[in-house]
Amino acid sequence: MNHTITIEELKNNIALSDLPVEHLQWVLDHTEYHEYEDGTILFNTGEPALYMWIIIEGKLDFYMDINGTLVYYISFENDKASGGITGLIPHSRMKTSPGKSISVGKLRVLAMSKDHFPELEQLNSNFVQKLIGYMTERAKAFATVQLQHEKVSALGKLSAGIAHELNNPAAAIKRIASELKNRLYANYDLTSKLLSDDVSSDQLENIRTLAKEKELAQKNSLTALKRMEKEDEITDWFIANDFTALRETAETFTEFSFSTSDLENIRKDVTNSAYVDQLLWLENILISGRLIKDLEDASGRISTLVGAIKSHVHMDRTNDPQRTNIHTDIENTLTLMGYKLRDKNITVKKDLCADMPMVEAFIGELNQVWTNLIDNAIDALDKNGELTIKTSSGKKDITVYIIDNGAGIPKDIQSRIFDPFFTTKKVGQGTGIGLDIVKRIIDRHHGEIKVNSVPGRTEFVICIPVSQPKTST
Repeated sequence: MNHTITIEELKNNIALSDLPVEHLQWVLDHTEYHEYEDGTILFNTGEPALYMWIIIEGKLDFYMDINGTLVYYISFENDKASGGITGLIPHSRMKTSPGKSISVGKLRVLAMSKDHFPELEQLNSNFVQKLIGYMTERAKAFATVQLQHEKVSALGKLSAGIAHELNNPAAAIKRIASELKNRLYANYDLTSKLLSDDVSSDQLENIRTLAKEKELAQKNSLTALKRMEKEDEITDWFIANDFTALRETAETFTEFSFSTSDLENIRKDVTNSAYVDQLLWLENILISGRLIKDLEDASGRISTLVGAIKSHVHMDRTNDPQRTNIHTDIENTLTLMGYKLRDKNITVKKDLCADMPMVEAFIGELNQVWTNLIDNAIDALDKNGELTIKTSSGKKDITVYIIDNGAGIPKDIQSRIFDPFFTTKKVGQGTGIGLDIVKRIIDRHHGEIKVNSVPGRTEFVICIPVSQPKTST
């Protein structure tokens, strides 16, 4: 029994505010009063869930235990959202606490044992239904927070790879810029020497024309051995004609498919000194052009990555699905996971159908599906593993198969992998919410996800309709 809280105080609790006096008195007679100072732990992960807590004053924060990590989820206080009720609620299937609750400021509560729930329902079944309503809203709030955590988790899975993918072309651009600056300064000196040599404008134009032809021509695809032979041939020609100062340029002229005949043609009607200056100038122009092409490639790589990021981290700004290209979305995911794939030297095989239609989807959510499943497949694979992405389409739906040749999922846990917070990963290696969220997202798309796994082959099959049912207004 409880003699510390008055009926008037109990009426201030939102969930109990419209109960008749006799029922409030029953509550007082069947609860125990507790008072906690700020920062007190009311219960920990795994402790039996035995009581419904009625908040009289104060607040408590709940932290969900996700694979050994406590993550803040929700606060309970005497407000409309929770009704000032927390803990175990009648008809709840909760057996143990899924996390930790900590008081915030001074907390005053009444604790009702679950042993009194049957009598409470007999006393006032409408009140119990009201409590179930709070429990339903609490589940929705948990699901919303869980989805947000999974979005952050999905981004976290990509962040390290994205940083690495961006760093490579960024470092290349820095290196190229430095080399181009050196080449620009060298060009000043080389041009001055050409002017001193009285090289005519026609001669320079002929050299420029030849350089453009070589740049536009398809690069030779010589074997390493053949390339060395060509380079030696040009080097020997320089030595034989007493142009030892040009030996270092032989590699460049080989790269751009110059022959000794090309070099001989440039030599016509010029002194040896002027010829050396012309070839050094030409070599500098060729290398500068190549560096600019490398710069374009590196900046293009960054643009591709940024485009993939923007597309992948799609914010579903409306409550309506939008049309998307599933192949492009999966390709973007593979692009962003490129670092992890290369780190394990994983071969990606793609068998994509030619007639894939545009699909109505909540794009940001569906991208989480591809991120989770591909990331899980990479984790399941050893070095030199194989990941296969296959798609097919029908009249009303499309199917995506994500297959890896890893160790497989043990048969005794295959039925549980979509359960909330279930994980086979070690503490700190997984949230355990990935596949639960994956299934929830697929369900929201009125689709289906299945897993088939044996040692050496795990296949996730995702089937979603091309068009989503129209919601009534």
